[in-house]
Amino acid sequence: MSLLEVDDLKVTYSTHPEEDGNVHAVNDVSFTIDEGVNYGLAGESGSGKSTVAEALLGLLPGNGTVERGTIEFNGTDLTDLSEAERRDILWEDIAYIPQSAMDSLDPVMSTGDQIAQAIHTHRNVSDAKARDRVRELFEMVGLDPDRIDDYPHEFSGGMRQRVTIAMALALEPDLIIADEPTTGLDVIVQDKIIDKILEIQERMDSSLLLITHEIGVIAETCDELSILYGGKVMEQGSVDNVLVNPTNPYTMGLKNSFPEIDEEDKDPVAIPGSPPNLNAEPTACVFQDRCPFATDECGESHPEPVELPNRNHRSACHRVKEAAQMRQAADEPETWDIPDDADGGSDRGEVILETDGLEKHYEQSQPLLDKIRGEDPDSVKAVDGVSLSVRRSEVLGVAGESGCGKSTLGETMALLEDPTGGELTFDGEPYEYYQNGNLQEFRRKVQIVFQDPFDSLNPRQTVRKLVGEPLSIHDYRTDEKERAIVETLEKVGLTPAETFLDKYPHELSGGQRQRVAVAKALVLDPDFLICDEPASMLDVSLKVNLLNLLRGLADTEDIGIVYISHDLASLVQVSDRLAIMYLGRVIEEGEVDQVATRPSHPYTASLLSAAPEKDPTVDRTRVLLEGEPPDPVDLPSGCAFAPRCPKAQDSCWEAEPAIDETGDERHRAACYYPEGASEDGPSTDNGNKFQPSVNADSTGD
Repeated sequence: MSLLEVDDLKVTYSTHPEEDGNVHAVNDVSFTIDEGVNYGLAGESGSGKSTVAEALLGLLPGNGTVERGTIEFNGTDLTDLSEAERRDILWEDIAYIPQSAMDSLDPVMSTGDQIAQAIHTHRNVSDAKARDRVRELFEMVGLDPDRIDDYPHEFSGGMRQRVTIAMALALEPDLIIADEPTTGLDVIVQDKIIDKILEIQERMDSSLLLITHEIGVIAETCDELSILYGGKVMEQGSVDNVLVNPTNPYTMGLKNSFPEIDEEDKDPVAIPGSPPNLNAEPTACVFQDRCPFATDECGESHPEPVELPNRNHRSACHRVKEAAQMRQAADEPETWDIPDDADGGSDRGEVILETDGLEKHYEQSQPLLDKIRGEDPDSVKAVDGVSLSVRRSEVLGVAGESGCGKSTLGETMALLEDPTGGELTFDGEPYEYYQNGNLQEFRRKVQIVFQDPFDSLNPRQTVRKLVGEPLSIHDYRTDEKERAIVETLEKVGLTPAETFLDKYPHELSGGQRQRVAVAKALVLDPDFLICDEPASMLDVSLKVNLLNLLRGLADTEDIGIVYISHDLASLVQVSDRLAIMYLGRVIEEGEVDQVATRPSHPYTASLLSAAPEKDPTVDRTRVLLEGEPPDPVDLPSGCAFAPRCPKAQDSCWEAEPAIDETGDERHRAACYYPEGASEDGPSTDNGNKFQPSVNADSTGD
């Protein structure tokens, strides 16, 4: 029986009177969710997937209008309901898990009170019963029931997302809508959040509408899906049919853009170009400008979805009968006019940056009495004894969970933070040399690209000003400033550069903004580039374009790059070597092929096993780490990972293993009992391919 039916939905956004027409965000979208079915909506930013959810929930902004179509839930058209009638259905029958838990939770109200408020709105229950229900929900989502009086800022990112899940489940709804519930979370927390949603949803026998740009997450969690692009449904049906044998070029491109750890020898193929302008209602195929298989017919009309015979599968493509040939061609970069880099990168040069025992500790505030007694303050050891080196034409990937210290390491390498111990050498000179009157020279040679270009780019400056400003500050190429700006923009793929020079950040797509941020860093011809999560907020296709750009820069510009990310699949694609961090320390480091296929440290193995699989026919074992990382102010004795490690022995609690405890210079790890070794005693054998050994039934966050 159908629980939700969306039929011919059309949503527009009115724009400023000076702009041309309305934005046609959703155009004739139809899909059905049956009882007990998990349904996915996938697509790039601007595809209309979140607008569909907002229309369903009645949360469209003031300039958003449902022009036509119906949204029937259990036989009731939600578009005909008054606000009061819709409120009766929301939370009671339809619950919502938002993208950013920190933004959606009230910071001045305890988490328990916020959930109780939703309960009181729809149920006539006493405060005591509501509180008991909140405790029950906390336990259900794997949180300590004694923490219901804590505030949002007292929880980690993964825990806050669990609070929003608890709130959504409070009234046992029939349909749960999850809008990008794991975006920005590291892979281990993402795996736990998805696992918890599925576990509870199955227990409650509810349906799920999962909205995400992560094809792998949908492949592992959903029964059916719709692929959206330009506000249109491009392909829909069962997950197995659509993702194993896609028949629409956009689905083929989206799937091929998704990097996977076990395909490090095969580069993902990005979709060139940008999403369409939707200021007018589409009259041609919305994907034609980016489609390598487009014909004249594609420019005349957008194809209607075609029901494929003998299977749950529909595709909107004029050439659907040629799907098998298109699938084969879509695997090749040349099909998308992308140069094949089969020759590989250039040889790595000399060491450009090196750290030896690098430390960055932050002192904590002390009570007055402790200060009077002369007691030493506690410290957070954000970076604690890190020894690494980066060569020219080399990309070093740094990975780890949120809070492991990887971003602080990048900022300390860039001297945005002063080291509190250890050595940092750049281009043969110690960092003290640069701090002693030569910092501007260091700033020109070492550049950093931050995570969110919308925060790091001045919204009041044009692209010309943003990219040209470093030239003025460092008095570099000032006699050919315009030429330097144009050359750099074209180097990062913003072509023709003249069309971008006078645009402001808000006029650019997410991928274009990030390319401007990279151009701003490259315009000074630096020797070293530090990229801190530069692709974490980008769609998969834009992410692959950025990865290819950085890999190309390392190969052609003879610069060293540190790429910091929690996305191991991306790191495997772009890096030459990997360093895995945990609580301020590097616990495994080596050549990318060694670390990715034969991890020695149990923590690295857990990170690798948590990466989603884009093939729905592959049954991946979820490997869920117990507990949370220890308090960084009060670390346990011995190995910091021991409290969560399934292989921990007495010796692990007695002394902390050194980074060269096992392995050799190509691959080393700080572990007494590396993966593949006997647990009867320490071993340096790291030659066995990883087999999951972590407790798969854990519900810890």
